Amino acid sequence: MTTPVRTTATATGAATASATASATASAAQFTSYVRARGPVLLRTARALTADPCDAEDLLQTALAKTYLAWERIEDHRALDGYVRRALVNTRTSQWRKRRVDEFACEELPERETAPAPDPAERQVLRDAMWRAVLRLPDRQRAMVVLRYYEDMSEARTAEVLGVSVGTVKSAVSRALSKLREDPGLTVVRD
Repeated sequence: MTTPVRTTATATGAATASATASATASAAQFTSYVRARGPVLLRTARALTADPCDAEDLLQTALAKTYLAWERIEDHRALDGYVRRALVNTRTSQWRKRRVDEFACEELPERETAPAPDPAERQVLRDAMWRAVLRLPDRQRAMVVLRYYEDMSEARTAEVLGVSVGTVKSAVSRALSKLREDPGLTVVRD
């Protein structure tokens, strides 16, 4: 009685190994097909969509469908036609599922735009900022002006002033802290 069980187990193992080998061979065939024909199929997908990223997604979806049907496709010489048909069908399905958010109406809605900043308020803020910068100690003021008004890098500021980059960093940091706490600027910000 033990012999038939072993034979069945051996037959099952052989069938599993055969199926695994067949699946591996199919995957290798599919991979080589995609490598060889991928660029041509991508051009077809790009012809179906306006966006190159959408074309890549469309091709991936069509190739996934093709891979699932790989064993059922009898004539592998007609694979391009099969994949192209999958591309068109997938794109058609996407187009049909697309939701249109446009509604006809008699009167066009007005666009809501953010109000433009008042030039007078901007000038008041610039003046307050400049007065606050003028209240900084000479060295900090020079560094802030070179860094933010003249738009120099930390290295260039250090070179112009003849100090190290670390000195520029620490002095600018202290200057910005003073500017944040400046009473003339807190009134303008509120």
